[in-house]
Amino acid sequence: MTKNLHRGFTLIELLIVITILGLLMSLVAPKMFNKADSTKRNVAAAQIQNIETALDTFRLDVGDYPENLSELRKSTKRGWDGPYLPKEIPLDPWGNTYDYQSPGEDGMPFTLKSFGKDGQEGGTDDNADIVNQ
Repeated sequence: MTKNLHRGFTLIELLIVITILGLLMSLVAPKMFNKADSTKRNVAAAQIQNIETALDTFRLDVGDYPENLSELRKSTKRGWDGPYLPKEIPLDPWGNTYDYQSPGEDGMPFTLKSFGKDGQEGGTDDNADIVNQ
C-alpha cells in the first residue's frame, strides 16, 4: 500500500509569513531610504570639495577666481592652463546645478553650494543647503 501524503503550507501559514514580512519591510524600508538621502548629501559635499580644488588651481594660474564655473573647462583668460576638471561641471545628486558666486558671501573669495533635495535656498534636513567651508 502506498500512502499519498501531500505536504505543503496551509493558507493560514502563508498569510502569517506574508504579514511578518510586511511588518519587517515597514520597519526597514524607511531607514534604507533615509540612508540613500544622506549618501546624496555626502556625494554633494565631495563634489563641492573637488570643484573647490579646481577653483583654487584656476586662481593660482590666472590670478583670480573665475566669473562662472564653465571657465574651469574652457577660458581665454591669460595664464589659463586647464581644463581644471576632467569632465563637464557635474550636477548635484538631485540633478540641479551648483550655485557659484564670486566674490562670495561674508567676505569669502567665492561661495559654492547645492540647495539640497528641494533645489531651493534654505531648508532643513535633506532640503538644507550644502555650502563650501
